[in-house]
Amino acid sequence: MAVRARTRSDESAGCTGCGQLSAWCHSRYVRSLSDVTLAGRPLRIDLSVRRLYCENTTCPKVTFAEQVPGLTVRYQRRTPPLQRIVEDVGVVLAGRGGSRMLRILNIRLSRCTVLSQLMRVPFPPLVTPRVLGVDDFALYGDTYGTLLVDATTRLPLTLWEGRDAERLGRWLREHQGVEVACRDGSLTYRQGITAGAPDAVQVSDRFHLWQGLSRRVQDIASAHRGCLPAALPPIGETGPALVEEPFENTVADTRSGRHARRLFEAVQALTRSGRSHSSVARELGLNRRTVSKYARAHTWQEVVRRPPRRPSTLDPYLGYLQQRWDEGQHSAKILHEELQTKGYLGHYQRVKMAVAPLRRGLPLDEPRERPPSPREAARWITTHPHRRSPYTNDRLPRLLGHCPELRTAHDLVRRFAAMLDNRDATSLQEWLDDLANTGLAPLTGLAGALREDRHAVAQGIATPYNSGVNEGRITDVKLQKRLMGGRAGVSLLRHRVVLIAHLRRRYADRPTVPPR
Repeated sequence: MAVRARTRSDESAGCTGCGQLSAWCHSRYVRSLSDVTLAGRPLRIDLSVRRLYCENTTCPKVTFAEQVPGLTVRYQRRTPPLQRIVEDVGVVLAGRGGSRMLRILNIRLSRCTVLSQLMRVPFPPLVTPRVLGVDDFALYGDTYGTLLVDATTRLPLTLWEGRDAERLGRWLREHQGVEVACRDGSLTYRQGITAGAPDAVQVSDRFHLWQGLSRRVQDIASAHRGCLPAALPPIGETGPALVEEPFENTVADTRSGRHARRLFEAVQALTRSGRSHSSVARELGLNRRTVSKYARAHTWQEVVRRPPRRPSTLDPYLGYLQQRWDEGQHSAKILHEELQTKGYLGHYQRVKMAVAPLRRGLPLDEPRERPPSPREAARWITTHPHRRSPYTNDRLPRLLGHCPELRTAHDLVRRFAAMLDNRDATSLQEWLDDLANTGLAPLTGLAGALREDRHAVAQGIATPYNSGVNEGRITDVKLQKRLMGGRAGVSLLRHRVVLIAHLRRRYADRPTVPPR
């Protein structure tokens, strides 16, 4: 659909160079403008406009083309409403997705055109925030980026590749006025904020503090894996309990047990000679964390991985299997056929694995409750007592009573949780001293790191500032990365992350038209 229009000849127009009004016509020409669709059909406006002389003798322009407010823009072949639609769709969906959405609206533009229009959109004016949030995010692989967020307006400010202190300090020096800086426990960001805004109050995020403490508790539970079966109820309450000695003897004959024992002996022999964990890892071809785990363990049973047997559909027929075995039927295939006649629908392989202990002269593997994993034990300890389930309240006291190290970790966790709940950091120094004097390597290392950053830790405990806004914006950054298939550069990602937040705010603040 085409519309032909013509500007009036008696109207004055402002010069695009100096702004002086002129009505001295030089000539006319036709501009073809694309507009928003009309009833779903593309609309083209053929507009006849004048070229005028500039009557200002000092103006460098001799002639200029008149512009119609709200309809034309210099060097633009789209009307402002259509240009806003193209830019907004590009911000939300980027290149390919934006081109497909515009095609649905009967606006045909290539993905490259959509991206070029997106990159031409200017950033909103940056106002230095009073409360700044700083956090890192993964760009790709081992490459990370830095995101700055205004914690008051909850809008992203900028992002860049890398997480170096120098660039953060330079940005803070260029934007004076930051009073509070929320961050995680990163030494890099701590140094950058100190160099760029030395008067700003640094706040170590309480979520990261709690997360770091929880990981140390899990490390302690992993180092004392042999204590975890103590959380199970006594034999009289739930039937057969997990007996430690038969467990060790049985695991020693398995492939995983032999592998764990060989690694344990090799790592212990090399570390006793004074070798570092990194050199041992290079020699044995292991990850450094694996070497550290084996070096911390006292026995190889602490690091062996043997998932306990879980209940299965074969459990109701175990008594019949034991009876037939005692009667002399040792063929797993025949036993499987007999169980099928009794309603068993499982696979033959499960029957074969079930009678394997009987072939070695061991009792049939009865179903039993599995002990908690190190992660589960750490979750029990870090969960608030009022939010623990009856299952946890029944088993956690047994575990803590059997393992003094986990008991110590539990008491320290609850003391730190009380400081967070009450927002009271007066006892932080005493808590750090107790943390360092536990003799547990994970907690001792954590105490050293927190003591170096104790002022920011105290602010994170006592003040309401946190990095929750940062984490939410990083989730949004990851969404934009996935929408672009991981092919976006940093400049395009910065444009989309900053502009899409303002676009959402603009449409959220727009009043809705009530229905008639």
